[in-house]
Amino acid sequence: MSDLVSLPEIERAAERIAGVAVRTPLVPFPHDPAPPSTGAATAGEPPLLVKAESLQPIGAFKLRGAYSAIASLRPEERERGVVTHSSGNHAQAVAYAARALGIKAVLVMPHTTPGVKVDACIALGAEVVYVEPTSQARAETADKLAAAHGFTLIPPYDDARVIAGQGTVGLEIVRDRPDVDVVLVPISGGGLVAGVAAAVKALRPEARVVGVEPELAADARDSMAAGRPVAWEAEETGRTIADALRVQRVGDLPFAHMRAHVDGVVTVTEDEIRLTMRRLAREARLIAEPAGAVATAAYLYHRAELPRGRAYVAILSGGNVDPALFQDVLK
Repeated sequence: MSDLVSLPEIERAAERIAGVAVRTPLVPFPHDPAPPSTGAATAGEPPLLVKAESLQPIGAFKLRGAYSAIASLRPEERERGVVTHSSGNHAQAVAYAARALGIKAVLVMPHTTPGVKVDACIALGAEVVYVEPTSQARAETADKLAAAHGFTLIPPYDDARVIAGQGTVGLEIVRDRPDVDVVLVPISGGGLVAGVAAAVKALRPEARVVGVEPELAADARDSMAAGRPVAWEAEETGRTIADALRVQRVGDLPFAHMRAHVDGVVTVTEDEIRLTMRRLAREARLIAEPAGAVATAAYLYHRAELPRGRAYVAILSGGNVDPALFQDVLK
């Protein structure tokens, strides 16, 4: 437990990112009197608020952890530059933070990353190195570049500094809605759910934190059941539309936080992700990429699996969706 990120660390991260990351709003999701057969939420059920991290300058929550970590580097580390590996949003966050701080950034990205995310990274002045879409290829290449050039590695999730930065999402949720009962959080590598759970449990211990992931990339669910990180093959996680949630295995440090603070994991289907993206756009006026929609999908289509409560918050983690995909989803 002593290695877990503490509330004071999250509060210091909040100070570092102030004025850079947006304090995003909690947007009410309208009730929908849908037929019971759909499994959707119906009129009279508990209210849902959506934490709209799609409104960050880079369109995703990842700016919090990346900027907090990079801003904490020593001057000599900044001088040498930074490297990371990511399927998109963390890479863009590192690129944004590095440009803001005048630091060189090298990004190791799968060649399957949506073009909208790659183009954004290049526009921010970062250098992109493409690799095969496996966690091993990404991590090994980033490690080699760090060793060869003296770059500081900014991990996407398995890092206390990054977890503390992501935890500022939870800090804001409880401060803006002190009576929150259930917080729904997307899970990829686990940095977001780790930080959010640490903050929420420190400020409101009685609240429940539930992770959400696609059923086609349910390594976190399996890990919690097994009591240890369980890996899925890249070919398996690659099936989900939620490209930002295709990480094959949660990180060791995030998993330690999950075991200590997370109350359960729920999975959602591909159809539910698409339907939720459409509903967020049409009913809440929020753009969500597939990964960003999973937490809201859990509330809309899996309410019976969630803890009971009066106030629910779902984190919309990002809105960097490929335009063609978004157009297809809205049909």
